[in-house]
Amino acid sequence: MVKIRTKRKIVSVRHSIFHFGSAVRDSMIKEPYTKARLLKDLIAGIVVGIIAIPLSMALAIASGVSPEYGLYTSLVAGIVIALTGGSRFSISGPTAAFVVILYPVAQAYGPAGLCVASVLCGFFLLIMAAGRLGRLIQFIPIEVTLGFTMGIGIVIAVLQVKDFFGLDIASMPESFVDKVMVLATKFDTLKWGDLVVGASTLAVLVLWSKLKIKFPAHLPAVLVGTAVAWVLTTYCDQTIATIGSRFHYTNPDGTVGNGIPPFMPHFLLPWNLPGPNGGSLTWDFATIQALIVAAFSMAVLGAIESLLCAVVLDGMTNTRHHSNGELFGQGLGNIIAPFLGGITSTAAIARSAANVKAGGTSPIAAVGHAVTVLVAILALAPALSVLPLAAMSALLLLVAYNMSEWRKVVNLAKTAPRTDVLIMICCIFCTVVFDMVVAISFGIIMASIIFMRDMARMTRVHDLTVYKNVSEQLNKDFGAYGIAGPLFFASAEKVFRNLRHELLGEKGLILDFSGVNMLDAGGSHCLEQFCNEMQKKGVKLIITSVQFQPMKAMVKSKFAQKHPEVDFEKNLDDALAYAKTGHKAAEITA
Repeated sequence: MVKIRTKRKIVSVRHSIFHFGSAVRDSMIKEPYTKARLLKDLIAGIVVGIIAIPLSMALAIASGVSPEYGLYTSLVAGIVIALTGGSRFSISGPTAAFVVILYPVAQAYGPAGLCVASVLCGFFLLIMAAGRLGRLIQFIPIEVTLGFTMGIGIVIAVLQVKDFFGLDIASMPESFVDKVMVLATKFDTLKWGDLVVGASTLAVLVLWSKLKIKFPAHLPAVLVGTAVAWVLTTYCDQTIATIGSRFHYTNPDGTVGNGIPPFMPHFLLPWNLPGPNGGSLTWDFATIQALIVAAFSMAVLGAIESLLCAVVLDGMTNTRHHSNGELFGQGLGNIIAPFLGGITSTAAIARSAANVKAGGTSPIAAVGHAVTVLVAILALAPALSVLPLAAMSALLLLVAYNMSEWRKVVNLAKTAPRTDVLIMICCIFCTVVFDMVVAISFGIIMASIIFMRDMARMTRVHDLTVYKNVSEQLNKDFGAYGIAGPLFFASAEKVFRNLRHELLGEKGLILDFSGVNMLDAGGSHCLEQFCNEMQKKGVKLIITSVQFQPMKAMVKSKFAQKHPEVDFEKNLDDALAYAKTGHKAAEITA
């Protein structure tokens, strides 16, 4: 048995390594890659790239860094993850879900701390892939997922209020409650020019679908917002905040430029980037500890979002992703991207779905999306620099709205059990007030406890003598009881307590285990205590119909050696015959 397990483990590891980069293999080898497929991928890549350009910049700004960080993330991570991951349709880059984690890190530790945390996040994802944790996504209940996504949507929406209304706030505090209070106290600094730009952009985003034009609304909406900003600046003497007015970069010759740097990302060491407020970051134990904690949070969220995205794409395309391969690709992308100016990335559900709808068939579409972003950096940097920040915030307001999935939240609140609704509300609260990892951890623990309580309630003891065929065959000095349900630590004590109350001086007892499908250490302990009590009272104990897992647990705990006075029978009829005649029908050793 040991050799077999070892061989299986070796095969399993080889199988995992073989599937790293399986998206490319599946799409390029299993299906012939023709010119028609290449054309479809290139068109899909351009469409998704057009979506990604404004979103990447907006998400970088929302995360507390310059917009080019988002573009570099889409460029570098988009290529690396597409070629090494486990989902052929996923488009990776900066996503809205990360904003709630990245923004506090960027505020406290600057781009240097954020990029180092991204590298650490990548290593955590590689560890998850090596540990084959890809399938664990199925153990996160829907109420937990809806809870933290709704909470993230709320936080993102609140962060956009400042730029959407043009409020005069130097920096946002870390606490959510403090953010709301600062926004409320500074609302009198509202600039109606920024509000008009943001509102016009948001209106186009919302109304675009009614035009039934098969082209994403992001670019037209931003162009409308930019045009409105130009009109207000030129003819109404309004000052509209833009990417170029807020963000600056240094050219190779030492001069300072405004907006987006018009050159390719270059290799850099993440820890040499600027720290908070442009200064240098002090590297000490407290800083490293805080970044490791943040990186773990990023890895957990990145794993959840990328695997959820892959599941959604599987449903859209009737394909199957490789979960551990996807974690490997995400880890590699997050390690490499920060060395070329990127931040934390994961698969983006909206962009990946747009890729499928646009006709993408392989990871080449994701590479095409990255090339489109690169072309925009090199050729359109001056144009990107004039984009209004209010238009960027409008984009993210719609992203937050879509991410909240409020319809599913309302439906679950109406139809699900009260305990599930309570878990969802707690996850929303924890995400908003604390952070996403606290919300997920609390939600899973709470859901697990409730599940164990419900399972424990399902485990019952019933008197078999109520059945005529049993009562007629049973020795009058014996009792016969069946146990139905898992016999584990949360249910075993109650089961055997009830059994003690049922006993009325019988000289023997038959326990039917045909309904016990699981026995854990807690259940074994309670069973052994019950056997010891029966032995002291002189009650003969016969256990029958033991299923495979409980029998395996008894063998491992050496139950038969500890309790030789307990007899086992193959089925209930043999146990009844043994109780009546004193002769065993079949000798079964545990």
